[in-house]
Formats: sequence, C-alpha cells, structure tokens
Amino acid sequence: MVWTIIFTVLLCCVGIVLAYVLLIIISSLFVNMKKEYDKESRYYRFLLNSSTFFATKLIRIKLHVTGKNQLPKGRYLMVSNHRSKFDPILSWLVFGDQQLSFISKPENFKVPVYGRLIHRLCFMPIDRENPRNALKTIIRAADLITRDVASVAVYPEGTRNYDEGLLPFHNAVFKIAQKANVPIVIVTVKNTYEIQKNYPLHRSHVYIDVVKVLDANEIKKKKTAELGDFIRDTMLEKLNEGV
Repeated sequence: MVWTIIFTVLLCCVGIVLAYVLLIIISSLFVNMKKEYDKESRYYRFLLNSSTFFATKLIRIKLHVTGKNQLPKGRYLMVSNHRSKFDPILSWLVFGDQQLSFISKPENFKVPVYGRLIHRLCFMPIDRENPRNALKTIIRAADLITRDVASVAVYPEGTRNYDEGLLPFHNAVFKIAQKANVPIVIVTVKNTYEIQKNYPLHRSHVYIDVVKVLDANEIKKKKTAELGDFIRDTMLEKLNEGV
C-alpha cells in the first residue's frame, strides 16, 4: 500500500514536470523571431525565471547575494564581469523582479527554446564586428530604458574571460546610460566558472554583489573612457577581496 502511494506521487511529479517543460516549449513557438519586441511580457518572464530557479536547484547552485538594497527605484544600466555562460542566467534570476534585458551575442538567440524566450523579453544581440550595427543596439537599449520597458544589463568585456582579472572594456556600452540619463549599477559575479567542474559531485557557491551605483548626473559629466577605468577598478577591487 505504501509503495503504491509513493509510486503514484512520483508519477504525478514526473507528469507535472513534463507538462511544465511542454508548456515552455509550446509557449516558445509563439515567439516571432523576426519581430523586434518593445514590451515586457510577464508571462514569458515567469517562464524564464521559474525554469532557471528549478535548474539552479538541479545543478546544486547556492546563491549568495549582497547589495540589492542599493538598486535604484527607476531604470538603470547594469554592468558586470563575465566568466561563464552561467553569469546572465543567474543574474536574471537574482534580479528577476527588475525586468532586465541583456545585451548578448547573436549565437545565444539560436539556443533552442531559450533563445526564443529571451528574444521575447527584449534581450538584444550585438554585432561586435560591425561598429555601426553595435551602435544601433546601444541606441535601442537606451530607448528601452527611456520608455520604461526594461533596465538593461551588459558585459563591458564583450565576451567571457577564462582567466583571472578582467579583459579590456568596450567603453561604448556606457553611452547607454548617458543617452538614457540613468544610473549605472556595478555588479560582480564570482565562482560561476567553477560550476561545471563541481557538478554533480559538489555544490557550487556563487557570489553576486551589487558593488556600487553611479549617479546619472555624474555619468553625464564623464567620458566613457573615464567611466570604464573607474568601473574596472571598482570591479577588480571587489573581485580581489579575500584573494
């Protein structure tokens, strides 16, 4: 009798999981990849955040977050270091109530199912090889912020850094904050590079810290190179803590 009940419960759980996965897959098919969306979708945001939450539990990731109380009440540009493909995934989970739209490499939009979800949530591909096309992305990002559609997140390094420290910054991304006249939120992420090495035998502890918020008025007065130097130094100081 007991085993029958256990089996029934397990069968129900498997059924719920499969139904949930099917819901995500079917929902993704309704996203038009040729359309440039300019509005947030609570439904697709829920699908993205909830599935990410379950994935972190499955992969055994323990998140440690500090500094969220510093986040501005309005829109902003978030900048962070970039060590792993898990960085944006965990960041959109941690800041799930902030309606973040990431600037990302075009290849990420070709990922089955999730490429469609992030496209629907106004994530933006950037052409790193073509400055003119990259400028179009910067303008669109500033427009999303100005129209209160979403806050924007970007990695100034432009690509993942497989070594310690930080890669050179692409300072043009700071123009987003200047054009939209919003603060810049400086974030650091630690230990995401270790996740693949730890799973499945060990739990991974990931540290996401809101380090500093730069005021919009101060940002407008500075050149992007100055902003890049300051933000880089701020990130490095935080990343080197305890080393």
